[in-house]
Amino acid sequence: MSRLHPAKEGAFLAFWRMLRRSLLWGADSILHGHWIKGLLLFSAQAALLSGIILTFPSLMKLPSLGTVPAERIWDPITRRNVWNDYDNSFLILLFGVTGIALIILFVVLCLRRGKASRPPSSLREDAARLLGPDFHKTMLLLPVTGVVLVMVIPLAVMILIAFTNYDRAHLVPTNLLSWISLSNFKQLTDLASGGAFAYAFPRVLGWTLTWAVTATLSCYIGGTLLAMLINRRSTRWKPFWRTCFMAAMAVPQFVSLLLMRNLFADVGIVNTLLKGWGVTDWLYRIGAIPTAGHIPFLTHPGWARGMILAINLWVGIPWQMLVATGVLLNIPRELTEAARIDGAGALQVFRRITLPYLLHITGPSLISGMVTNINNFNVIWLLTRDIYVTTDQQMAAAGATEVDLLVTWLYRLTQDQSNYKMASVIGILVFAVCSAITLTAFTRLTRDGKEAAFR
Repeated sequence: MSRLHPAKEGAFLAFWRMLRRSLLWGADSILHGHWIKGLLLFSAQAALLSGIILTFPSLMKLPSLGTVPAERIWDPITRRNVWNDYDNSFLILLFGVTGIALIILFVVLCLRRGKASRPPSSLREDAARLLGPDFHKTMLLLPVTGVVLVMVIPLAVMILIAFTNYDRAHLVPTNLLSWISLSNFKQLTDLASGGAFAYAFPRVLGWTLTWAVTATLSCYIGGTLLAMLINRRSTRWKPFWRTCFMAAMAVPQFVSLLLMRNLFADVGIVNTLLKGWGVTDWLYRIGAIPTAGHIPFLTHPGWARGMILAINLWVGIPWQMLVATGVLLNIPRELTEAARIDGAGALQVFRRITLPYLLHITGPSLISGMVTNINNFNVIWLLTRDIYVTTDQQMAAAGATEVDLLVTWLYRLTQDQSNYKMASVIGILVFAVCSAITLTAFTRLTRDGKEAAFR
């Protein structure tokens, strides 16, 4: 029997070792006498393969999302109607995505183990490495696993729901879901169709962006000016003024907003006082309010949007004041003193020194504030829920109101109408808008090395 050429034999042995490490995780360790590590690797591989096997039926049904609908059938043994062995489309989607994630993980680990060229280390050596130079990997293992299980897989399922017909007429497990391609996206963005969602979407999106820009800039400017006013040398009782605004910020937001909602309700104390002073009748005579008797602070589209922006100042300015105060106290006083000696006025010092320093330090905070306001559920929902009722029939047909943000519209669709497919589409668009704003803003902040140059 002829032997292989030494070079070919070496290549074959190398390939065999690579295949053995890839497919039999603990074999190499056992061959080198590391029994405990080998058994642990075998157990990890067995657990991963078991997970793949358990999710494999759902993975095979993923293209159809199930074919057996739920129905009650007569069981002659128990003499009662029982549910058949039906397909649950949502569980098929969830476990199918989980199966794909497990297969990807298994392939990546197999490839990584196959690339290893050194003899396997002992369990003690691995423990010393993971508690020493690679300790960061040990600490990140649990958080990364949690993020994948709690965020990545549910997020993938949510995205896939946007391509199904999951709504009130197709609720699981009673009904089966099916894939409908991009129909939901077309229903939301096809303005020429005249549909309710196509009518509501640009209006809600426009108000969302208007709200985000106006609320962020107004709180930023107001908080910065307030911090500068309090930090002036001539201002007395600075700790007292800071404490007053901090006390307003310390009150839970839902308490402040619900209080404001009651104060500015149609039969609230503010309307009662203004009517007694004759302000309400005067506004009605000049055409500023549509109906006599009360000012529709939170029940008319224009008034409600203005009041929401105004009340948000009460919530947002104290926080921005604290941020700006910390930045202003760290501006080197030598810069401002030198500028004044050179003849610069207060406005020039602000434009040339204070404002660039503020923007440089608080730029990322300004961007995060913009994204936060796009998803600012509390202010809109707590101020307008059960008070604002839209009179626009097409907006109502889409489950939206004139004061809704994309995130509150999404909530209404899921909680009130069980329209999960359109809520998923809106969630994807919210993510796209936030990502575009964040990436664009951070790119401009760091473009041409401006950040390093400022330092």
